[in-house]
Amino acid sequence: MSNKMKVKLRVWRQKSKDQKGEFKEYTAHDILPDMSFLEMLDEVNSDLIRKGEEPIAFESDCREGICGTCSCVVNGMPHGPEKGTTVCQLFMRSFKEGETVVIEPWRSAAFPVMKDLVVDRQAFDDIIAAGGFISARTGSAPDANGLPVPKANADAAMDAAACIGCGACVAACPNASAMLFVAAKVSHLGLLPQGRPEAERRVLAMVGKMDESGFGNCSNHYECEAACPKEISVENIARMNREYGLASLAGKEKSRAEGGI
Repeated sequence: MSNKMKVKLRVWRQKSKDQKGEFKEYTAHDILPDMSFLEMLDEVNSDLIRKGEEPIAFESDCREGICGTCSCVVNGMPHGPEKGTTVCQLFMRSFKEGETVVIEPWRSAAFPVMKDLVVDRQAFDDIIAAGGFISARTGSAPDANGLPVPKANADAAMDAAACIGCGACVAACPNASAMLFVAAKVSHLGLLPQGRPEAERRVLAMVGKMDESGFGNCSNHYECEAACPKEISVENIARMNREYGLASLAGKEKSRAEGGI
């Protein structure tokens, strides 16, 4: 008895960012339940190529849940129905025989659709360039015990550093906010002693670039945390808001001290 399955697909097709897109229907035949979602799309594309049709454009790289490029919305949920899972780690056994699966790209003005399921996430790169770094002297490595870090801070920094920058938080948020992504980067650097000297500059620059890029505001729906494949906590947003408030206040005090308004 064969355990192969068939699923119907409604896929967003868009030739370029300057053209309108639409959903088109396909059928994925002879799909094994242990195939990943991307392997299923590979099979569909092979069929399309054999028919002389344009394959579905989508992004992938590591296919191990690390790179964050396999970004698409599956049945209305970023990365699909499984919690803490990227699309490349989503398996077809999560779907039923004959089920209709709707696949579309991230929806955000800051992430314009380039083609089919591919979006331009340059805005995230711009945010990282604005402050997602530290300035440290090069040379020999410091002694392992030279910079004591409280365990709570180390754990929280590592949890925040798990962010892969996929953009699921933006796709899930009704306001298309990037607060969880920015907060994760601010937290994982600011919680460690190496990141503290530039903490104020960092949070102001990264939040400023986020706003400039056209992302929406956070209104505490917490959809970002629910959709995040690495389960980044919204506690990072609260931490970033505190950092931002203190940095803004420090900037105003400095301006007054220097004779500003």
